[in-house]
Amino acid sequence: MTVTGTRTAPAPGKPAHRDGNVLRWLAAYTASMIGDSVYFAALSWAAARGGNATQTGLVLAAGAVPRAALMLGGGVVADRFGPRRVVLGSDAARCVVTLALAAVLLASTPAVWLLVVAALLFGVVDALFLPSVGALPPRLTAPGELARVQGMKVLAQRVATVTAAPAGGVAVALGGPAAGFAVAGLLFALSLPLLLAVRVRELPADDRAGTAEPAGRQLIGGLRYVRGHKVLAPLMVVVAVTEMGFAGPGNVGIVLLADERGWGATGMGWIVSGFGAGAGLAALGVAVRGRVRRAGAVLSWTALPGAAALAALALVPSVAGAVLAALLVGLLLGVGGALGGALLQTVTEPAYLGRVTSVASLLTLGVPPLCYPLTGVAIGLWGVGPVFVAGAVVTGAGGLVGLRWLRGAELAR
Repeated sequence: MTVTGTRTAPAPGKPAHRDGNVLRWLAAYTASMIGDSVYFAALSWAAARGGNATQTGLVLAAGAVPRAALMLGGGVVADRFGPRRVVLGSDAARCVVTLALAAVLLASTPAVWLLVVAALLFGVVDALFLPSVGALPPRLTAPGELARVQGMKVLAQRVATVTAAPAGGVAVALGGPAAGFAVAGLLFALSLPLLLAVRVRELPADDRAGTAEPAGRQLIGGLRYVRGHKVLAPLMVVVAVTEMGFAGPGNVGIVLLADERGWGATGMGWIVSGFGAGAGLAALGVAVRGRVRRAGAVLSWTALPGAAALAALALVPSVAGAVLAALLVGLLLGVGGALGGALLQTVTEPAYLGRVTSVASLLTLGVPPLCYPLTGVAIGLWGVGPVFVAGAVVTGAGGLVGLRWLRGAELAR
């Protein structure tokens, strides 16, 4: 591939876990993800301190709306201007927003309108950041290393989840929301020099064809590309269906299950930890293994026992049983998630990576939260068990779709 300036691609075939270029990107991504979680913790606390329950919900929802609404547009921007440039710009913007908010809160009490504005800005920037950061790996390493990189990325997300909560809690406890926003801003600032040092492949002219079209036409072209692709189209269906089946029970349902069984916040925390540990083990396994043969079949088959474990979670009588079921759900669905991300990056033409990643991000991060209120209503009407079983049926249906259409999908060698 052609290269602009001194930014050359890493040597083909170099293992990703020993590639300094990939490790710099991974360190920057991890710092950014921790900063993102610390920011959310600080925003939640500032909203609770500055308003009532309704206003707190408004502040937290303000960031989710533009992120979901603009996600597909973020993919167009990534393909038009290059994912590295957009990642750098969006991470710098997140740094500025959070540090400015920290400075304002040092001088005054948090006003709800100010928090809403900050959340809106952050949501817009997130809509640019997420598709771009997902489109970078194929430009960093050889195609045969994409599964390993995807596993490393998911593992970094788990590390960020584990470390962000105590980091954010300590910062807010010591210095209030302003300290939390300052820590988040510094983490975003830390990721910037690492990202600047990352070398990426530039696309040859043939692969850049169409990226200069009007934005609307470029977006439609990306959606048509996904719809007409023999692997991406069913893969998106599998991703959407399995995530929709898991999202409600795995987020809202766990809280109500722990409350109904009398397990309390401690029991809920153990179950959530089970999910995280299972997903972390899955990511570590994929990172160590690298290429997995018949990846499409594996991600489809793992969804079926994963769905069964999701149903069992609501039926077991003890916290220990629920934690074990959650561990299996995280492990099995985590393998499918990592392999699905690697397949997406393997089969997508470089010029479409931003738009394809934005579709996948919308299906996993934007749409599933919309089912949370429906999950609560359904549990109120029919109870926890039936809703978990229904979610498991939906998740299993995603696996069956994969077995029908993705059995022959392979990762690059």
